[in-house]
Amino acid sequence: MKPAARKHVATHMMKLGQLSERTACKLTGISRTAYRYQAKPPGDKALRARLKALAAQQSAYGYLLLHGIFKAEGLVVNKKHTYRLYTEEGLQVRTKKRKKLQRPRQPMEVPTRVNQRWSMDFVSDQLSNGRRFRVLNVVDDFSREMVGQLVSVSITGAQVARFLSEQFESRDKPRKIICDNGTEFTSKAMFFWSRESGVKLGFIQPGKPTQNAFVESLNGKFRNECLNRHWFRTMQEAKLEVMQWQYQYNNVRPHSSLNYLPPVAFAEKAA
Repeated sequence: MKPAARKHVATHMMKLGQLSERTACKLTGISRTAYRYQAKPPGDKALRARLKALAAQQSAYGYLLLHGIFKAEGLVVNKKHTYRLYTEEGLQVRTKKRKKLQRPRQPMEVPTRVNQRWSMDFVSDQLSNGRRFRVLNVVDDFSREMVGQLVSVSITGAQVARFLSEQFESRDKPRKIICDNGTEFTSKAMFFWSRESGVKLGFIQPGKPTQNAFVESLNGKFRNECLNRHWFRTMQEAKLEVMQWQYQYNNVRPHSSLNYLPPVAFAEKAA
């Protein structure tokens, strides 16, 4: 029988059998010293205070790092002791959850003038040797005019920002540009470009390409009328064909939503 159980039995015998302490202890086989012993709680008050102060100062530290500090300070030896105090004080390091992307719905408002709002998106294709390349399409949502096309093997956020700034040299800057949540558009380069240029970036909700319908429609025409009709051996050939298609689209091709006028002619008429 464990000492704690013997102590309990001795107490029971003293209460119900009205036995003396000496007799009860003798019958249960426990010494009177052991019976009278009262466990003293460990003096952890100072250690707990130090633990909470250090955890507040170094909030990213787990109990093992804190134990290493305590051990160096000579406060504890057993890491189980540190872990018990750590959990009792509720000091577990919380893993930061990734923030879920929240974007407001982009209303499909039809602009009323040229350069009021643009849209941009990427289209991918490949050369005849299998090498992939990308095309950034930028369209004016009012006139449906192709503002510009950037063709390259790889396009970064900094390149997008520089390309958009180049377009401002030949036309007025828009108040807003609609785009998706691609890494190029959400990059720091684009964030600072938007702040410096004063052009607001309107991000569509993830999985909602219809909120960027103007450039999505343009991408379909571009793929059907240009990319799907040619084999490109080099990047120079791809850039040349894209440039020729852009001129044809803007200046010659009738657009059904513009009363069958080309975008440039429609923009001039609306000016």
